[in-house]
Amino acid sequence: MKNLIIQYQNNPKELELLYRKNKAAFKQEFNEIYSEIQSNPASEFWHERLNYESESISWGSFIQWRFVLIASFIAWVYAKIPAIFSLEEDFFYPRNLGFIALSFVTAYFAWTKKLPSKTLGIIAAITILAIAYINLLPDNQESDSIILACIHLPLLLWAILGFSFVGGEMNQLSRRLDFLRFNGDAIIMGAVLFISGLLLSGITIGLFNLIGIKIEQLYMEWIAVFGFSAAPLVASHLTQTNPQLINKVPPIIAKIFSPLVLVMLVIYLGAFVFSGKDPYNDREFLLLFNMLLIGVMALVFFAVAESSDERNKGVGTWVLTALSLVTILLNLIALSAIVFRITEWGITPNRMAVIGVNILMLIHLILVSRNLIQTVQGKSQLKEVGLTIVRFLPIYFIWTALVVFGFPLVFGFQ
Repeated sequence: MKNLIIQYQNNPKELELLYRKNKAAFKQEFNEIYSEIQSNPASEFWHERLNYESESISWGSFIQWRFVLIASFIAWVYAKIPAIFSLEEDFFYPRNLGFIALSFVTAYFAWTKKLPSKTLGIIAAITILAIAYINLLPDNQESDSIILACIHLPLLLWAILGFSFVGGEMNQLSRRLDFLRFNGDAIIMGAVLFISGLLLSGITIGLFNLIGIKIEQLYMEWIAVFGFSAAPLVASHLTQTNPQLINKVPPIIAKIFSPLVLVMLVIYLGAFVFSGKDPYNDREFLLLFNMLLIGVMALVFFAVAESSDERNKGVGTWVLTALSLVTILLNLIALSAIVFRITEWGITPNRMAVIGVNILMLIHLILVSRNLIQTVQGKSQLKEVGLTIVRFLPIYFIWTALVVFGFPLVFGFQ
């Protein structure tokens, strides 16, 4: 589309046809080449048109809300399958929560972006295969490989959501970066909706209690479940129709918490040395250590994605560089502990999964840290760091698919 925009930059009719064909893609491609054609008065007009931020709230069209409500209702029915068919909740929800939360958002973007039939077929085939596979696994709650498959399945569904978000064009790295930004925006909007839902629930239950009617169980089992099922869809829709409401918040959060987390980690590493805790023999401590590592790494990537449009390096870039280097140190400690445990007690599904993801995270962090160092040296731009992050994402997808589909079979459902 970039070539077509450049070709028709002086042809208003053709530009309008391109825009109406795929508005989201047109805006994305136009903004990427605007610096090349900004001398053209028509290009300046289109830039203002595409990037104008309205002060009013846009709720979207009736057709969009109809889709959101129908999809929310289907998600709610899916969530109530255990009650409808008398299934065990302990079996159903660990295997299917990811589909309730993510698959309907995937359908929303597939619909709004008018994905071609081939792309829709790929998404549908993978989703149906995942539903059938995860629910046909044996009902063995003691199986580490099955538990790992259930834990990693939402990550696989998140990757499919990303595939739908970028319109199946995985080679467009800038769109992958937009997907990371969307996640930050959607999480914030979802948190606002969650707090609002809690307030509404508390007020509703309290008012009925005042007149002697106990609705807690009925409300939580049916109405609240609908709210939880609909929240991801509503949050996604609102972030797409009102980007001006949220998109300035994630960069602020990233700039505030990045230095705070850096200071906390430095203090934590010092305390760790003198605490006497041993990640090599303390399994629970190693688990918490890895959760801390994943959380910090996610913050680094989130902060880079939100700051990648900044052209000038500042204090924030130095903080991110230091934070990434400290995170590499944490990763090395965790990785050495896992290797020690494997050497002493052998391979298990849990150890295999943890060492795999730690190796991938270490490689990814090294690549990101190298780009950050080049950025603070003035040899690169922060946007290149963001592109480095999203280039590596398919590797995580491959590993996640291996854990979900391969581990239960390789380890004999143990």
